[in-house]
Amino acid sequence: MKPSRFILYIALSFLLASCSIAKEPVKKPNILWIVAEDLSPFMGCYGDSVNQGHTPVIDKLATDGALFTKAFAPAPVCSACRSAFITGVSQTATGTHQHRSSRTTDGQVVPEELRINLPEGMKTIPELMKEAGYFTFNSGKDDYNFHYNRLDLYDVGNEDDYQPGMNGWQGNHAKAMMSVTEGVWSERKDKNQPWFGQVQIMGGKRDYKYVRKGEKLAANDVPLPPYFPDVPSQRKAWTDHYNANRGSDVQIEKILKRLEMDGELDNTIVFFFSDHGSPTSLRHKQFCYEGGMHVPLMVMGKGIDAGMQRNDLVNLLDVSATTLVLGGATLPEYLDGQDLFSKNYEAPEYVFGARDRCDFTIDRIRTARSEKYRYIRNYFPERAMLQPGYRDLKPIVQDFKQARAKGKLTPYQEEHWFGVRPEEELYDIESDPHQMNNLANNADYQDVLLKHREALKQWMRDCGDDGSQEDALQLKATYELWKDRKQFKGADVNPEYHQFMK
Repeated sequence: MKPSRFILYIALSFLLASCSIAKEPVKKPNILWIVAEDLSPFMGCYGDSVNQGHTPVIDKLATDGALFTKAFAPAPVCSACRSAFITGVSQTATGTHQHRSSRTTDGQVVPEELRINLPEGMKTIPELMKEAGYFTFNSGKDDYNFHYNRLDLYDVGNEDDYQPGMNGWQGNHAKAMMSVTEGVWSERKDKNQPWFGQVQIMGGKRDYKYVRKGEKLAANDVPLPPYFPDVPSQRKAWTDHYNANRGSDVQIEKILKRLEMDGELDNTIVFFFSDHGSPTSLRHKQFCYEGGMHVPLMVMGKGIDAGMQRNDLVNLLDVSATTLVLGGATLPEYLDGQDLFSKNYEAPEYVFGARDRCDFTIDRIRTARSEKYRYIRNYFPERAMLQPGYRDLKPIVQDFKQARAKGKLTPYQEEHWFGVRPEEELYDIESDPHQMNNLANNADYQDVLLKHREALKQWMRDCGDDGSQEDALQLKATYELWKDRKQFKGADVNPEYHQFMK
C-alpha cells in the first residue's frame, strides 16, 4: 500500500471509529434516594464531637461527594415533608400540609369527599422520571397527603390487591418493605434501563438497634441540652438518637455494598437525607426549631465532584429539582426548588418551613431561616408546647410532667414548655445554638426581626398559604382515626374536636 493511501486509510479508520463512538448513547445515571426517618445530623462530617469517627460510612459518603451543611426540611413531620419533596412543591402550596390528611383506615380506598388532589398538571418526581425512561421503585412508605394511583409512580412494590387511592394510616408502602440488603433495582426486566429509587432506613425511629459491636453509647455518655429536664427517660431518648446515627451508618453501608455487589454503584448517584429531625426527644420533630428542620444531605456518585462542601441554605425541594436534571427529565415550571449543581444556581437568602396539624394535635407554625437567624411565628401561642399529643403515653412526656409536679423544672423549662408561647421568636443560631434566648423583643434586633417577618409573609403569599384551617370533613376523619386511642381519649384535646364528641 502506498504511503498516501495508508495515511488515508488510517484517517478514515479514525473517522469511522469516532462516528461509531458518537452514535453510542450516553448511559443515564441511576439515582437513589436513601431517606432516613427522623434523623438529625449528629455525625462526624457535621462536626459532632460525640459521633466523630463513629459514622465512617456517612462521613466517606460526604468526602466522596458533596456535603450540604445547611439543609432544611420543608416541614418537621413525615407526611407533610414527603408530600413536598415527592412533588418538588411546598406542602402549603398544594394543600398537603396537615399531617396524614386525605386518609382513611388501612386497606380502604379514600372516599371522594376526603381526597386532596394535586393541582391539575402537577406530577410527582417518580412519574416524571418514568417519562424520562426510568424504572422506579420505593422501598419504604409513601406517606403522601394527596390522592394518587401508586401504579403511576412505581413499577414494583405494589400490593397484589392494591386499588388506586388506597391510602391508609401509614400510607401505602412497598409490597415487602424490602430490606436494605435487597437490590430492588434488580426487579427491572431490562438491566440496561436506568432506575430511580427510594430506599428508606429507619433512622431515629429504629436504627439505634444496629450499632456496631462495642460502639453503643450509654445513657450518661451524652449531655442533655438545657431545655430538657435531667430525668432518665430524657437522657435515654437523647442518647438513643446519637446511637441511631451510628446505626444508620451501618444500614447505609449495607446499601452501598449491595449496589457494588450488583455492579450498579459506579453508575449511581446517591442522595442521602432525612425527612426531618429527631423523634425521640421533644422540641425537634413536629416543631420548627433547628432540631426539627435541620437535616443531613449529601450527594455522591457519577459526575459529582468529591470533597465539595456547600454551606449555603438548601431546601429538600432542591433535591427534587436536582434529581430531575440529573436524570434528564422534564423540569416543570411549578417547582419550588432549583438544581443544586447548576451554573445558574443562586443561593437563597432564606429557606422556609411550616408545621400544621400533627396527628390529632392542631397547631400552626411558620418559620424563616437565614444564614445566621431563625425566625418563628406561632399562630396558637395560647396552646402550650406540651399540649396534648401522640407522645403523651411515652416516658419522656410523663416523666417531664412528673418533674414539673415536683418543682424540678428550671424557670426556662417551666415557661417554655407549659407557658404561653411568644407570637414571634428570633434566634441567633451562631451564638445561641440551643435557641433559648428569644431576641424578638430585643430593641437591638428589631430591623432583623422586621426583615424576617416580611420575608416570611411574602413567601406565604407566594405559595398561597392563606392560614385557613382544615375543613370539617378532614377534621372529622382525623377524629375517627384517633378517638379510640388512649392519647386522645384521656387528654384535653383541641376544642375543634368538641363538635364530634358526644
